[in-house]
Amino acid sequence: MELLEVLKGYKELIDNNLCHFIPQDVPENLAKSMEYSLKAGGKRIRPLLLLLVCDHYKISREISLPLALSIEYIHTYSLIHDDLPSMDDDDYRRGKLTNHKVFGEGMAILAGDALLTQAFNIISEIKNLSADKKIKVISILSEAAGPSGMIKGQVLDLENEGKILTEEELKEIHINKTGKLLLAPLKMAAEICDLKDEEKKALEKYGESLGLTFQITDDILDICGNFQDMGKLSGSDEKLQKATYVSIKGLEKAKELAQYYAQLGVEALSEGNLQIPYLKEILTYLLTRKG
Repeated sequence: MELLEVLKGYKELIDNNLCHFIPQDVPENLAKSMEYSLKAGGKRIRPLLLLLVCDHYKISREISLPLALSIEYIHTYSLIHDDLPSMDDDDYRRGKLTNHKVFGEGMAILAGDALLTQAFNIISEIKNLSADKKIKVISILSEAAGPSGMIKGQVLDLENEGKILTEEELKEIHINKTGKLLLAPLKMAAEICDLKDEEKKALEKYGESLGLTFQITDDILDICGNFQDMGKLSGSDEKLQKATYVSIKGLEKAKELAQYYAQLGVEALSEGNLQIPYLKEILTYLLTRKG
């Protein structure tokens, strides 16, 4: 089965279940704001990664699907807050007006807060998952999304607007801001699937390479992409005077660097003898994606 067909199937599964975990007693406008951003589309690559690994090791969907959705809740919260006027001040996300443009800043902030906290509630209520496993995956996810992970990356990103950065400084920003929440589903899946230590290390190395490949191609698309494919206006990084791999290395060198990290990801899978379907193909997809 072709990768895009597989991705489409997983995306439909994720999309069809995303809003099921919004509590019934949520105020109407808050629920609408949460649903608006959850239903706005996207690649769903984070939940997809967890499901690919868990399906390969035959973990029940009753366990893996809520875990996958919890990650997408956190990712969606981060996008809502990232788009706010005090952050990136974006008007469009995934081809639609950003949350605060529709519901106002206050409700957008609260919707993001609600998605973040509900993510951990989703995990806590998974049946047939031991308390020990729940604690471990909550620890992985909270660390990836918290002040030592994604939030750290956001702070570094905010503090360095308008500054000239080295490649290593930029790498630190993106490992935290983007990479750790892409790595989290793989680490969570490895824990649920009881992988051996060497397999966990290989999967983590793959995830780190995937995160950097993703970010570099994102920087390239910010220059070369269009609204129809990307769902947002290009040139937003330049507008905010943010350093990118393209601004530091140039377009062609940035493309070469993306290919380098993608190859590292492929090698990591081979080193760990991991035969999980479609993980290699996802790296190739990232190199050629248009949005």
